[in-house]
Amino acid sequence: QLACPLDLGCHSVMTALQLVLKKSLIHDGLVRGLHECAKALDRRQAHLCVLAEDCTEAAYTKLVEALCNEHGIDLIKVPEGKQLGEWAGLAKYDKEGKARKVVRASVVVVKNYGEETEALTFLLNQLKKA
Repeated sequence: QLACPLDLGCHSVMTALQLVLKKSLIHDGLVRGLHECAKALDRRQAHLCVLAEDCTEAAYTKLVEALCNEHGIDLIKVPEGKQLGEWAGLAKYDKEGKARKVVRASVVVVKNYGEETEALTFLLNQLKKA
């Protein structure tokens, strides 16, 4: 995990990614599900693609990786689909703000980042280094 030089509470690429996904969701720039994501990737509307590593369908993973490679779209892998689903807004929250009924997501695509944030700048810089 990489340290974030900015004072915004992001300690790694994953926390920066979480903030970017939340901001994108607010600005209606997030696409979830294989069919919608494949369309966005194929039309080159995507800026960033996030794939869950625990996806059990090999063809699913192959398709997303191939589309990202073909169109030069950055791909980030996260360990769990449940975690990705929560970040993508596929969860119900109780009164305490804890996530309940989280639906897993295997792939999420960012079509619109929303606004420039420090987390987005940090994330894009980390992608350039990789």
